[in-house]
Amino acid sequence: MRVAIGFDHAGVALRPAVVKALGRSAAEILDLGTDSPEPVDYTRYAFGVADAVAEGRADLGIVCCGTGLGSQIAANKVKGIRAVAVSESYSARMSRLHNDANVLCLGGRVLGPGAAEEIVEAWLTTPFSGEERHCRRIATVISREAAE
Repeated sequence: MRVAIGFDHAGVALRPAVVKALGRSAAEILDLGTDSPEPVDYTRYAFGVADAVAEGRADLGIVCCGTGLGSQIAANKVKGIRAVAVSESYSARMSRLHNDANVLCLGGRVLGPGAAEEIVEAWLTTPFSGEERHCRRIATVISREAAE
């Protein structure tokens, strides 16, 4: 599995925790930056990660900004992306199991490293259920996206 990662200046504090969790899952990392606390725009990293997933250069993506919310909004503008901002592992699991989320957005000002590791691990190890009702709902979202 290949995972694209991106961090803005407010999310970069979570970089070690995210990389550690990815290492435990044996994921190959496509690192799209940043590794500095110097101010940058979260949109650059959210779009970069989302594009990598949409184009098939990565299977999944993780973006970290201040809250995860701006990155979620930006990433969801990319066709084919189902980005979620979560702050606990239950929602991380459900986003994969029921929604087949393909981009995880985390907040460096919201989460500590331990919680971030737990969320990333839960998200990466939970497969999409493939249940008909969830497939139907995702297909509805995709058809709406195609119509726009």
